[in-house]
Amino acid sequence: MESFETGLWAFHLIIVVALLVTILLQRSEGGALGIGGGGGGDALMSGRSAGNVLTKATTILGILFFITSVSLAYISKVQNASSSILTDANGDAAVTVPISEAEKAAAEKSLDNLLNQTKDATPSVPVSQ
Repeated sequence: MESFETGLWAFHLIIVVALLVTILLQRSEGGALGIGGGGGGDALMSGRSAGNVLTKATTILGILFFITSVSLAYISKVQNASSSILTDANGDAAVTVPISEAEKAAAEKSLDNLLNQTKDATPSVPVSQ
């Protein structure tokens, strides 16, 4: 499985470079930013034929990029089966802090005091002069 993933990563990177090149070769709407769009009538691929080929290549490479991205994400999810960063592979809490009974009682008392204070408190509205 690991060699398949490595091959998929290599294929994905080749697609990324090819997609980058085909996008940069395309003529922009204004014609000012395209690298390969300024050829004259004697160019190998001129005008419409170059645009059609590059557009189709970009579409195909974009679809392949999407498929390889989803495939790599799925492989990563399958390999890392843990459902949360807070749990380990067995589903137990990853970090536990031991607490004594005295500390637990003090925390509960503080929480009760805080809850009682908020129940008794009445909202005060400032009086304008």
